[in-house]
Amino acid sequence: MTTIIQKRKKLKGGDVAFNVINIFVFCLLALVCVFPFYYLFINTISNNELVGRNAITLIPQGLHLSNYFALKDVPDFGNSILVTVSRTLIGTTLMVLCSAFAGYLTTRRQMWKRSLWYRMLVVTMYFNAGMIPWYMNMLGLGLTDNYLGYILPCIVSPYNIILVKTYIESIPDSLIESARVDGASTMQIFMKIVLPLAKPILATIAVFGAVDNWNAFQDSLILMSNSPWLYTMQHRLWVYLNSSSNLAAAMQSGGAVTSGMLNSKVIKYTISMVTVIPIALVYPFMQRYFEEGIMLGAVKG
Repeated sequence: MTTIIQKRKKLKGGDVAFNVINIFVFCLLALVCVFPFYYLFINTISNNELVGRNAITLIPQGLHLSNYFALKDVPDFGNSILVTVSRTLIGTTLMVLCSAFAGYLTTRRQMWKRSLWYRMLVVTMYFNAGMIPWYMNMLGLGLTDNYLGYILPCIVSPYNIILVKTYIESIPDSLIESARVDGASTMQIFMKIVLPLAKPILATIAVFGAVDNWNAFQDSLILMSNSPWLYTMQHRLWVYLNSSSNLAAAMQSGGAVTSGMLNSKVIKYTISMVTVIPIALVYPFMQRYFEEGIMLGAVKG
């Protein structure tokens, strides 16, 4: 307590002014970032007629959750949720495991032509053939209108492999060498030593992968044009935003909600919130690992 008081006494007028301005600016930036989500949310739980008249600004009115329950009657929305959730879980898990193993291998001197393979991996971060060759390649591999088109291309991520490689290089070689002397195989060393110690960086790239897969839109738009049942939630949201008036009429005629209560604006807001809420809930629990992994993985750059 005495130390804190002494430090406060040492602050000059300029330091106090800087801290006040700094706090004010960051609070303002935080408000600017949070307010759009707050505005969306209060409009999804407020009276739909008031929302349609733009009468909701800061305080929700006529609270209810019926809009979220009504989404079960939105055509194909449940299937899009299933596609997005499964893609996020499977794609992120495979990406993390492959990035971890590839990153580990590139740190081992025993790997044949290790430097060559690593340089070839890095080159792909800076040079690519473009959208049309990418599509032709996916078409030739049979990954158009195919669920595997979501999974296979995302397994290898050069940036994540570099992060894992840099982090693993900070692990003392003595741990790995002692395990090798005890007779542990490469896979045993990877599973029992490297993976547990690399948990912070793996959590970091898991956040990257989960957000990328959850928000994926372009691959669904381009690859799944003839397979509406494989649309991701973001792609389905885009379709709904372009035809929300027709969707509202279809839901009302189907008895999803009381006639005249659901409108295109409410549908846009509610579906947008559903796509945002899961990531917003998960990220705070992963933030600690995210910050630790990025800092430690950047030490050796």
